[in-house]
Amino acid sequence: MKKNILITGGFGLLGKVLVLRLINLKHNVFILEKKNTKRLKFLPKKPKKIIAGDFTNKKLVGKIIKDNKINVIYHLGAITQVLDSLKDPYKTHQINVMGTINFLENIRLINRKIIFIYSSSDKAYGELKNRQEYKEGDSLDSVYPYDVSKSASDLICQSYCKTYSIKVGIIRCGNIYGPGDFNLKRLIPEVILSTIEKKNFIIRSDGKSTRDYVYVEDVADAYLKLFKKIKNSKDKLKIYNVSSKFNYSVLEIVNMILKKMNNTKLKPKVLNNSKQELNFQRLNYSKIRRELKWNPKIDIETGLKKTIDWYVKFYSFLKKK
Repeated sequence: MKKNILITGGFGLLGKVLVLRLINLKHNVFILEKKNTKRLKFLPKKPKKIIAGDFTNKKLVGKIIKDNKINVIYHLGAITQVLDSLKDPYKTHQINVMGTINFLENIRLINRKIIFIYSSSDKAYGELKNRQEYKEGDSLDSVYPYDVSKSASDLICQSYCKTYSIKVGIIRCGNIYGPGDFNLKRLIPEVILSTIEKKNFIIRSDGKSTRDYVYVEDVADAYLKLFKKIKNSKDKLKIYNVSSKFNYSVLEIVNMILKKMNNTKLKPKVLNNSKQELNFQRLNYSKIRRELKWNPKIDIETGLKKTIDWYVKFYSFLKKK
């Protein structure tokens, strides 16, 4: 059945892929976007409506839900850069936490049958102390502003679900990468663009911290499977980790990119001044594999090649930003 679906962060890396997938499934897709964007050209199909607005405005969020008879909300929008959150923790919590509450409060007041799908993070768990894998039942024990904003929002989603019987789906994902990431401060876009320009680049950490890297199309698959599951389930709450089969350090990712771009002469400057970076994170994704039959399809080598090819193709456009 066709749904009216509202997406925040609809022009982001994951959002663009999810928007296209949902349009192809014949849903009416509404994108809530704070600013006018030139990124519309990268959407092969236009959504039903692009709504200009800020989800930190609770009254506006309620009006959008009512006016467009929204059935499903994918809340992907957030401050995502750790450095930005360290510089302005207040703004981070205002957007990431209060923005999430604004949606949940309006669902509580307007229509509790609306499905709310929240984009959490592996960072919601905090630091792995014994280098094991985090499972969905583990406590959320974060410390730094961005991480805490994800932990808090995640727990608030669960609270609204259990207290007000709102259907909530939560994805806790590793590092998402792929073509079309306009956040050029992120590791992979920054290294690719620096390599195109033959410029040395900076690594703020010591380069040894390891993460799951998950290709964006695989992540979109997980979100769609979650929606289908929670829509047809009697269970009000579904939480899944989404990750890849392997962890890679920052320097390993950098070296893979340089090798693929035939420029191993470039050497990053390692600052080792990002003390708030978590050293090791790994998610156990056996639950989503078992319950939703989800598995990552794109390995890191293939994913990086697709990503590099995209940035090479659209380099001139990106430099105009």
